[in-house]
Amino acid sequence: MLAELGIKFTFPKPVGLIEYLISMVADKDALVLDSFAGSGTTGHAVLQLNKKDGGNRRFILAQLPFETDEQKAEGTSLARGLTAKRVSEVIKGYSTAKGELFEGYPSGFRFCQLDTSLFDEDGKIRDGVTFTELARHVFFTETGEPLLEKELKRSAFLGSVRGVGVYLLFNGILGDKSAAGGNVLTRKTLAELPPFDGHKVIYCAGCLLGQERLHTERITVRQTPYEIKVT
Repeated sequence: MLAELGIKFTFPKPVGLIEYLISMVADKDALVLDSFAGSGTTGHAVLQLNKKDGGNRRFILAQLPFETDEQKAEGTSLARGLTAKRVSEVIKGYSTAKGELFEGYPSGFRFCQLDTSLFDEDGKIRDGVTFTELARHVFFTETGEPLLEKELKRSAFLGSVRGVGVYLLFNGILGDKSAAGGNVLTRKTLAELPPFDGHKVIYCAGCLLGQERLHTERITVRQTPYEIKVT
């Protein structure tokens, strides 16, 4: 099957076997994770099973970048690798050398590549991390929702989800990188923050406000970097 797709891979898993194993889970909306995706058999099996039984299963395929001999010889990009190539071909549909036609699957996928971690081995924010990079991480770990490109603004207020506003004081977002003037929550800093009528979660280097004031203003303080979830 892989040869027909123009893919060389040693010891691939049989699609039928993986499809059978996935079918043993009753939930047709299941999220299937393969931490060692290899040639993308799991993605292929999920698509094939969805087509057979009308399921809406999704998959996450994780891979380490690796080269084929052909890629080494051609000097082509390694980023997408065999996993994405295999899933792309299966979705589009393909024909074999014998003239057999395999229809595609009405689906798609998003390819994401991990960059350098925002945190070092001690859990501290790495030097050079930008406000935007940390803002995306903070917003997602706090709300479980992505901070979309169109929503990104040069503002300490990142946005709100389910009635909770999320703020980040970092890297001089208020124009002053000094501890007392931008990254620490003080009365002055609070007055400069964009207003939000609801509970507020504020990530900052420190807080000089008392508990009574925080309660009145409906503020939860999370200290960076120690109270940022490192994933």
